Amino acid sequence: MKIAVVCLGNICRSPMAEVVLRERLDGAGLDEVELVSAGTGGWHVGGPMDRRAAATLREADHDTDRHRARQWPVGDPETYDLVLAMDAENLADLAGQAPDQALRMFRDFDPEGPGDVPDPYYGGAEGFREVLAMVERTSDAIVASVAATRPGS
Repeated sequence: MKIAVVCLGNICRSPMAEVVLRERLDGAGLDEVELVSAGTGGWHVGGPMDRRAAATLREADHDTDRHRARQWPVGDPETYDLVLAMDAENLADLAGQAPDQALRMFRDFDPEGPGDVPDPYYGGAEGFREVLAMVERTSDAIVASVAATRPGS
């Protein structure tokens, strides 16, 4: 299985989701799942995650060292089984750039309900903590969904 998580610049929301989701997938024995994050814009390509996003992840004992911003598409978009947009604008930007059957909102899996993952970039630390809480609970639900699709589940 191949999953992409996509936001605007790939420095806040989608890298936070990539870090948490990768940890959750590995913890569930699903380390064979390929996972990338990307941005619809190319402003930050090659750069690190936003320092506030990284600090929020580190405070919650998540690893932040490996991220470098990328722009969508990463490889061949047709090879993705799941392309998760962080908000409705990202979803609209991805239309026609990802397989229709693979394209979903990240929070479609959120047990607290669907919607956008708000962009914390122009706000303070509380916005990053709010995004992390959404990402953590939604990642757990995504992992459960992926695990349920494995043969023998």
